Amino acid sequence: MKTKFIAAAIATCFALPVMAQSSVTVYGIADAGLMKQSGQTLRVVSGIADGSRIGFRGTEDIGGGYKAIFNLEARVELDTGSQKPTLLSDEQGLYLTRGMGAGFSTVLTPLGATGGALSAGLLQQIRSGLQVRGSAAVNPEGAIFDRTAMVGLITPGGAILLGRMYTPGYEVFAAADVFESGTAGTWGGITGGAAGFTSLGADIRSQKSIQYRIVTPTGIGASLMYGGKQSGYLGRYNKFMGAAVTYKANNLDVGLAHNRGYDQSDRVSLVTTTVGGSYTMDAFKFFAGYHDQRNRNSVLLADYTAAYNGAIAPGVAAQLAPLGAATATALGNGLRNVFLTNIARNSQVDAASYQVGLHYRVGAGRVMASVAHQNDRTASDSDANLYAIGYDYNLSKRTDIYSVVAMIKNRNEAQYIPGAAGSPGGFTKTPGDTTRGVQVGIRHRF
Repeated sequence: MKTKFIAAAIATCFALPVMAQSSVTVYGIADAGLMKQSGQTLRVVSGIADGSRIGFRGTEDIGGGYKAIFNLEARVELDTGSQKPTLLSDEQGLYLTRGMGAGFSTVLTPLGATGGALSAGLLQQIRSGLQVRGSAAVNPEGAIFDRTAMVGLITPGGAILLGRMYTPGYEVFAAADVFESGTAGTWGGITGGAAGFTSLGADIRSQKSIQYRIVTPTGIGASLMYGGKQSGYLGRYNKFMGAAVTYKANNLDVGLAHNRGYDQSDRVSLVTTTVGGSYTMDAFKFFAGYHDQRNRNSVLLADYTAAYNGAIAPGVAAQLAPLGAATATALGNGLRNVFLTNIARNSQVDAASYQVGLHYRVGAGRVMASVAHQNDRTASDSDANLYAIGYDYNLSKRTDIYSVVAMIKNRNEAQYIPGAAGSPGGFTKTPGDTTRGVQVGIRHRF
């Protein structure tokens, strides 16, 4: 059967569908509100339900069933005017450094009390370096068009797109999320590893990538993505691959996707498989999703190693120098080995996550409710359960107000805390804490 590409099929790359005529359109979302997390002060937050943004998209009909398209989309933080959101919680994440304190103390045992003080200071220095208060938690490179930067060609047999785009796996994940990848209730709030935003459980976007997309008149669609060196969200992958199959018809919006990244040494890094979607029945819309994530070789290990070698090792060497060259070298190497061994283990991800929930339309609004579970399969067994309920009311076709309440029950070393669409929640004060988030906001699309 001859397939015909439908422009709406690439809408998942954009905030809004591509226009059919030759044109350039400016669009965006302005979203902000108030948020209160457990143990944190009430604050104004940008991008609670949707990341605030401004974008430019265009299309030109070049005849014969062909169209040239482009999309540039920039992140905008309404609370600060910047493009670098920070963590919403001020607490320290502890998972990445677990085991280091005991390891440092063992290496420095021969130094007695002096070794204990050096061990404690070194651990605090590493923690402060891994999580600098007020630093960017998203878009650390400061890219102008961090959300999307793409150009492509629509043909009678599909679309070819090049640039920085959402990955096939993330598109299926987002379509299965009851809270549409936003608010304190978003499923993504607990699908990272126990190290939080430093060990993401999904590749949201990939730069330096090429993608092929198609959808048939029956509603069956597919996408294939490949990225070479410097692909992935932070440009750390040696290569990246993703694929998805979707079905959007007869009140169903479901998909199956697989993403696979490779680190700088071409070892398999983050691998995810996602299946899920929604079914609409009268006033109800039911959601269900499953997300499997594994990462034995984090692409950030090279960054961590370089940071230790450049910012920490020289200071350690200076403190150990009075002990003599041979002793200082031996102890310094021992401390470095403790750091590398533990950071490699703690940055790994091995988990499966599930979510179910629904929307229920009530007049001009809708009620949203979900339950999600993160099953941590590492030795830490740091599971988490997320419960959320919210209400979204349309003031007009473009403007809505919303409120959401969410609770996360952490286990063992998990420190998940409710976040927002545009900013990670951060960490709880104490591992294993039960945390809550309350949000009220307004969103305007233009």
